[in-house]
Amino acid sequence: MANVQLEFQASAGEADPQSRPLLVLGQLHNLHRLPWAQLRGKLQPRVTEEIWQSALGTLNPNPTDSCPLYLNYATVAALPSRVSRHNSPSAAQFITRLVRNCLPGGVNRCIVMVCERSEVFASACALARAFPLFTHRSSASRRTEKKTVTVEFFLVGQNNGPMEVATLKEIKKVGKDLRITPTIIRDEELKERGFGGIYGVGKAALHPPALAVLSHTPDGATQTIAWVGKGIVYDTGGLSIKGKTTMPGMKRDCGGAAAILGAFKATVKQGFKDNLHAVFCLAENAVGPRATRPDDIHVLYSGKTVEINNTDAEGRLILADGVAYACKDLGADIILDMATLTGAQGIATGKYHAAVLTNNEEWEKACVKAGRNCGDLVHPLVYCPELHFSEFTSAVADMKNSVADRDNTPSSCAGLFIASHIGFDWPGVWVHIDIAAPVHAGERATGYGVALLLSLFGGASEDPLLNLVSPLGCNGDSPPEEMERDSKRRRLV
Repeated sequence: MANVQLEFQASAGEADPQSRPLLVLGQLHNLHRLPWAQLRGKLQPRVTEEIWQSALGTLNPNPTDSCPLYLNYATVAALPSRVSRHNSPSAAQFITRLVRNCLPGGVNRCIVMVCERSEVFASACALARAFPLFTHRSSASRRTEKKTVTVEFFLVGQNNGPMEVATLKEIKKVGKDLRITPTIIRDEELKERGFGGIYGVGKAALHPPALAVLSHTPDGATQTIAWVGKGIVYDTGGLSIKGKTTMPGMKRDCGGAAAILGAFKATVKQGFKDNLHAVFCLAENAVGPRATRPDDIHVLYSGKTVEINNTDAEGRLILADGVAYACKDLGADIILDMATLTGAQGIATGKYHAAVLTNNEEWEKACVKAGRNCGDLVHPLVYCPELHFSEFTSAVADMKNSVADRDNTPSSCAGLFIASHIGFDWPGVWVHIDIAAPVHAGERATGYGVALLLSLFGGASEDPLLNLVSPLGCNGDSPPEEMERDSKRRRLV
C-alpha cells in the first residue's frame, strides 16, 4: 500500500462502485443512522436500499464484522459496538485492521467513515495508519500508477452531516518547510560542552552523535514547552551486544524522535501559541574501538556522574542530557520526553498502550484521556522515586545506568533515571512516555505518538479539532463562541 495517496474530502461525490470500489465503515448503531440518501449515489445502480438494509441486518460484530454488498466492489464493515474504559471510543486499532482486510482493490477507491464528531481525529489517524509510506521492494519502482483512496466522513449525533475538510488538515502531510533554523551540537562539541550521555553512546559510530533543536517562539507566548525525543538511529546494544533475534528491528529505536518531529511540524503548521522546542538526541549505539565500556563513568549534562553497567541501556543516557538541556538552556515549564525505552514496557502496559510516568497526577490523567481521544492509547506506570530510584545505587558514581533488580518495575525505574537529571524536586511538569511496543505492528512502524502529542497539547492550538480532542483545552460540547474563547486560554499548567 506504499504507493497509495490518501485524500480527505468534504464530499467524495457519486460513482458506480464497479468503477470506484467502496468501503463503508462504522459502529453498527451509527451505520443504522446513515441516511440512504447520503449513500445512494455511491452504491447505485449495483446496490439497492433493500440490499443495504439487509446487509446491516446480517452484521453481528464480535468484535468486528463485514458484509459484501456487491461482489468485491462494495463492502460494509462494523466496528465493535462497545469498548472498555481503557480503549479509545473510536476503536481506532480496529479501524486500521478493517481497512487493511476489507477495503476492495482498485486504483481509485473510496471510504465512508461514519462516526461522532469527537471521534473524527482518532478515526482519521487510524485510517492513515492503514497505508504505510515506506517500501524498498523492487516491484514498487516498476509501478507507475498511483492509487488514490478518497475518505469522506459522515457525522452522526450532534453536529451531524458531512465533515468539513478544513478541520482535517492536521492529519495531512506537512508539505512546506517551516523555515526554522535548527540548533545543532555535534561530535566533539558535545564532549566539550558536557553532553557526556549523547557523546558516550554515539562516539564509536561512523556518523557522529548530535543534539538538534527546532524552536517555535511566537509573540505572546505564555509558557515554554520542550519535547525531547530519543533518536537512536540504530541500536546494536554496544559492547553489551544484542542477540541475533533481538537486534533486527532496532532501526525503529528512533521512534520517539520521529514522533516528535512529525508532531512538531503538524503542531506549528496548525498554529501554536506557546514556545515549543523539539529536542532530538541523536546517536548510533555502535560497536568499535571507541565504544563505551561497562565500568566507564560518564559526566552528563546535568553534572551528575553515571557508572555504566549496561551499554544497552543507552536511551536513558541521551535523554538525560536532553531533558537537562531543556531545563537549563531552554527554561522549559513543561518537559515531555518520548522514547522506545524499555522492552519491559510491552509487558507492563501491552502492545497497544504506551506507558506514561510523570511527576504530576493531573498530567497523568490528561495523557490517558488524550490517548482515548486520539487513538494513541496510554496507561500509567508507578511513580515512586523514594522506593525505586535506589535500584541505580553505585559505589563510585552518583548512579549506575541500569537497575540492580530487573523484577522491580524496570520501565518505571528507567523513566526515573531520566527525571533524576532535572531533579525530583523540579517544580515544572515532567512527562515520560515509553512507546517501545506500540511504535510498531509486526515489521511496520505505526507512527505512534504524533496524534498523542497533537491531542495532549491541542488546547494551545488554533485548530478547533485539536481543541476538541485536547484534555487540557476547551470542552467540545461547549457552544461555538465559548470554544473560541477557550481556545485563546493557552495555559496548560
